[in-house]
Amino acid sequence: MISEFAVKSAKRVELIDVTKQVQSAVAKSKVMEGLCIVYCPHTTAAITINENADPAVQTDIIEKLNELVPPDAGYSHTEGNADAHIKAAVIGNCRVVLVRGGKLLLGAWEGIFFCEFDGPRERRLLVLVK
Repeated sequence: MISEFAVKSAKRVELIDVTKQVQSAVAKSKVMEGLCIVYCPHTTAAITINENADPAVQTDIIEKLNELVPPDAGYSHTEGNADAHIKAAVIGNCRVVLVRGGKLLLGAWEGIFFCEFDGPRERRLLVLVK
C-alpha cells in the first residue's frame, strides 16, 4: 500500500521532521514486520534520517550544506535553484526503514526528515510499507 502526504515548508532551506506521518502510514498498512520506503518525488528536496532530539543538529546540517554548496556560485543551471538540485542529489530522495511490531525501527534519537532546499513550497512524500 502506498500512502501519500503533503509537507509544507516555510523557508527556502529547512529540515522538517516527518517521523509521525511516516509512522502513521506504517500503522495504516497493518504490516507488522517488513520495510518502509520513504520517497520524495522532487528534484530539489530530499529525505534523511538523523538526530531529532537536538534541533542544533538540523541547523548544523543546513549550515554545512550551504557552505559546501552555496546558493550563488555561478552555476550553469540559471533558474536560481541549482544549489537545491545539488543538495538533493547529495542527500538522496529515498530512505528505507525496517518495521518491527508495526513500528518504525529507528534508533533512540533518530527521526525521518524531509529536506527542503527550494522552498517555501508544498510538497508530497510517498510511503510504501511491505
